Amino acid sequence: MLRFSTAGESHGEALIALVQGLPAGLEVDQTFINRELWRRQQGYGRGGRMRIETDTAHILSGVRHGRTIGAPVAMQIANRDWKNWEDILPVGAGDPAKHKAVASPRPGHADLSGSLKYNFKDARYVLERASARESTARVAAGGLAKTLLRFLGIEVMSHVIRVGRVELEEPVTWEAIAALARRDDVLLNCVSPETEEKMKAEVDHALRTGDSIGGVFEVVAHGVPPGLGTYANWDERLDGLLAWAVMSLQAVKAVELGRGVTAAQSFGSAVHDSIHYAAEEDNGHSGRYTRFEREQNNAGGIEGGVSNGEDIVVRGYLKPISTLRRPLESVTYETREATKAAYERSDVCVVPAAGVAAEAMVAFVLAQLALEKFGGDSATELKRNYDGYLDQIRNY
Repeated sequence: MLRFSTAGESHGEALIALVQGLPAGLEVDQTFINRELWRRQQGYGRGGRMRIETDTAHILSGVRHGRTIGAPVAMQIANRDWKNWEDILPVGAGDPAKHKAVASPRPGHADLSGSLKYNFKDARYVLERASARESTARVAAGGLAKTLLRFLGIEVMSHVIRVGRVELEEPVTWEAIAALARRDDVLLNCVSPETEEKMKAEVDHALRTGDSIGGVFEVVAHGVPPGLGTYANWDERLDGLLAWAVMSLQAVKAVELGRGVTAAQSFGSAVHDSIHYAAEEDNGHSGRYTRFEREQNNAGGIEGGVSNGEDIVVRGYLKPISTLRRPLESVTYETREATKAAYERSDVCVVPAAGVAAEAMVAFVLAQLALEKFGGDSATELKRNYDGYLDQIRNY
């Protein structure tokens, strides 16, 4: 079974990603993984931390001579900021006088709930692990999941469709989304330059007023065949697994599959994707798998908990970052007296970065289901099984 876990704190020495269950013989491009980490760091509205860090993945195990060997893959991403925190957050007892407490919890953050849960007297240790810095390790793990999917001809990308009050209104092609990922300059990762400039103005307003701003990103998985996931058991549905994975990201408060929000306020005749059958084998649409095709993709590539051969479309709704330069009201841990919430160096807008982290989560779910369905201890065996399944559904 393919799975991953992460370890590390925001200001600790390093972040760790441990990936288990990859087949042997899969070619691993470290440049690609580091490019994914670079993409997570980009975007207008990022804070000072991103000027300190240059995230790269150091592979410690599980890859030799450029290929997986069937063993767990461990990756380390160093925190350059650790040198400024080594005496503040030592592994040993250290000097308690150097401890940098977070003395008043921030509304919207895990500070207070985490402190109550673990019986901490300030929010420092909660902040260190609850921070979205953890998503760096997820992106590294997602880079390996993407590597497996790309081996099967499946790609996962994201783009931003809303920042604050500004929303992209025009339809977006897969080619336009893929072109964004190839860019070496990232503003807000929106396919429309005009809309992106309006989004930038929203971020500027939040920056001027000491506020933060959220938005909506869209992840698209292209080339996914019909048949991943199942309707047979509630906890194996593809839509449920994707919603869980994306919702697990820091600051994501809602997840939409396809046009689920629109569907809730529409008649069925306007929502459900009509099914047609192409007489010709090459119909230029979903005929890469079968001759069945849909005029639209309102279902977001998933029907009944199973992929249907269309692009899988997942939207994440990201709340504004909880740390504000103009803090909200709070209380002190020590005296319970009214005060302002603590301030830690933070971003103003992270919607593009959250999209990259969501790509990693979507890719991991799809890679898990692909390995579950097609199996294979080696990349060669996996590909043989996968190609056999594609032949089966093409000849259905």
